[in-house]
Order: sequence, then C-alpha cells, then structure tokens
Amino acid sequence: MEDMKYIICGKLYDGIEPEFKENWKILVKGDTIAEIGPNVEKPESAQVIDLSDATVMPGLIDAHMHMDYWDWHTIRQEVYDTSEYAKCLSILHTSQKSLSRGFTTIRHMGGITSNSFAVVDVKRAIEKGYFPGARIVCASRFICAAGSHGDLSQGFSKNPEMGEIAQGLRKSLGSGKDFFVNAVREEIKYGSDFIKIMATGGFFTPNDNPSQKQLNDEEAKAIIDTAHEWGKQVTAHVYSDGHIRRLAELGIDGMEHCSLIHEDTAQLLADKDIYVVPTFCPYEEAVHYDPELIKTKQPEYRIKLEYYKDALQAGREVIKNSNMRLGFGTDMVATHINYESGYEYKAWMDSGMGGFRALHAATQVNAGICQLEDKIGTLEKGKLADISGWKRDLLNDPYALMDCAFVMKEGVQYDTEPSPDLKEL
Repeated sequence: MEDMKYIICGKLYDGIEPEFKENWKILVKGDTIAEIGPNVEKPESAQVIDLSDATVMPGLIDAHMHMDYWDWHTIRQEVYDTSEYAKCLSILHTSQKSLSRGFTTIRHMGGITSNSFAVVDVKRAIEKGYFPGARIVCASRFICAAGSHGDLSQGFSKNPEMGEIAQGLRKSLGSGKDFFVNAVREEIKYGSDFIKIMATGGFFTPNDNPSQKQLNDEEAKAIIDTAHEWGKQVTAHVYSDGHIRRLAELGIDGMEHCSLIHEDTAQLLADKDIYVVPTFCPYEEAVHYDPELIKTKQPEYRIKLEYYKDALQAGREVIKNSNMRLGFGTDMVATHINYESGYEYKAWMDSGMGGFRALHAATQVNAGICQLEDKIGTLEKGKLADISGWKRDLLNDPYALMDCAFVMKEGVQYDTEPSPDLKEL
C-alpha cells in the first residue's frame, strides 16, 4: 500500500506568490507532493497531519553555510582537531540540527577547519539513508591564493616554517592560471557541486581586508571558464564594489556577501541576472551599530567592523532597494552557531526587507541557486515533499524562523527543535 499523508494547512505560503493561502491541503504520496489546493480530497488510507494552527511552506534552504565546525567561539582551535571529529562528525551534526530547525537543504561553501572532501562523504551517506539530515549542496574546498581570506595559515604568519606546512595542507590554494584550471577540475572530480573562490579579503581573517583583490583577472577568468566548460557554476566571496563589477564582467554566476556594493553595480548584477547571497548576519553589529556587541568579536573582526561600518550601512541600503536576485544565507563563522539559520531572518526583518521577500529568498530563489528548482523550493504538484510548518507570526515576529513546529523532507516527518537562544531573548 502506498504511503500517503494528508496535511491540513491553516495558512500556506507556496514559495511563489507573496501571500498566505487559507485552508489549503497537501496530499503527499511517497516522497512527492501528489495534490495541493483548497479542495484536495483525503484518501481513506492517508495519515492525517493537522497543521491547521500553523503556516505551512516549503522546506527552507540556507544558501551559505560552513558546516565543518562545532562552535564559533572555538573555531580557530578546531583546525587542530582530527579530521573525523572536526570535519565528518561536525558536518553531520550541523546537517541534522539544520533539519530539525526546518531547513531541509543547506549549501556548504567550503571548509573552514577542513581541507578535505568530508562534506561529500556526509552528503552521500545522507542521500543513501544511512543518517537523517538536511540535503547538502557543496563546494568542498574553496579555491584561493596564498595569504588570502581562504588561507587559514595566516595564523602562522610570524612563523614561516609552520605557515608553509599549514598552507601545504590546503590543496586548493595556489597561484597562476594553470594551477587554478587544475584546481577546478579536481574539485569537480571529487564531488563538488559548484566552485567557490575567494576573490577578495574578508572580515574574519587577521591579515587581510575586504578591499583587497586576491585573484588576478587571468586567474579568475581561468576558474570561471573551466568550471563552465565542465558544466559547473562559480560563486565568489567578494565585498568591494570594483571587484564585484570585475567578476560580473568576467562571467561569474553568483556572488556572496557584496556588502560594500554601490547602486549602479547592483543594477548591473540585476541586468545580468547574477545572484547575490548577501549574508546579513555577520555584520549586524555594524549595520545596526552596537559598539558593545562589536566588543565581543575577535580583535581583527572588531577593528574591521568599526572601520567599514558606514560603508556596510550604505551597502545594506543598496541591497535592500535593489532588484537583484537575492538568496538567503548565513555564513555564521564569527557569530552564532552555524545551524541557527533563523537569525538571518531577523537580520532581513530588522533591515526592512519584508517577510515575503526573505521567505522567497529562502525557498524558490535558493532552490534556483542550488540548481534544484525542478525538485524543491516551492509547494507544487510533482515537487519533492520538503515541507515546514511554523506557529509564530512570520510577518511580524523577527524570531519566527528560530522556532520550527513541523518539518518533512521527501515525505518523511522529523522531530523539530527550537533554538535554545529563544529562552534568552
């Protein structure tokens, strides 16, 4: 007998229209949405799931996550843990915690503590059903240059001997067109779904800054062209306006952060349909200026947040007022635990982005960014039954996505877990 579930929805957001539909029903057969609408009849053998007191919507997607650490307070020390503990186990833990919070798909943007393809192993184990967990889309290792934001041996900059050893462990770190062409091929060979590059410096690393260009044009173009030849997309860690524009002209598919973007460049990205995952969370203390919270950050991070705060505030306004294709992603390596993705919703709401715009980004837009739009991201007949339910006021409560009431992935219901931080808020 075919497994069927009949879900009664109080309100429903389908990921398409910016509205809540009242009293709709969803019939799930196996792993797929078989019927959806206000007049779906219940088969006699179907299990009834009553969510009449909840808002039902697609399973959410976090499009910028680093899964391979346990706690942002100790992330620098976790580099020295064993591969099994710091990589595979933490990745699996993050995937399971994300699922329990209503995020059925997560996009891994390269390892922070990991130089390996552990995320591919975890992804395959989840796909084979050995473990429950959120679906994983991944760039296993980001591609970067020496001394760049992706070079975690920066911590050994005063000890070249140790620095060379640590740098040598990151096989996707190098220089020159030929190196980067081969690096792309290796990432694809070993299972990466897309390519991630470190195009500029960043906030979290100690010896660079967000305005630095860290791949030259020949190197960046070689990466983009090679990935496209192999049928893969490329996205970039990038902040400053000139570098964003340069990558757009080189033919990149998407970009992460773009926090210092200007209005004319935002329009260029919109015209070229280049997606942006703006990752608001890491800069909230600067955008909504709070000097006391900034003091809790690592010294180099704190200094850069203070220095760039005016530019971050201006960039946030540009992003808010743009018509760019915006995805929803967190990048929480220096603030909050990585699977507490609901914090990003608060950041969007506090920035005046609006609930439906954030929900659209976390569903249909992100499904397209993950190249899974034919399977997930919207509640439609024939799509996979990735479904979440929420009992808080999604349009007025900025903490709403930190308290998931129901989650289903591919027709299987899983236990939910609210963020423990809600007790402190």
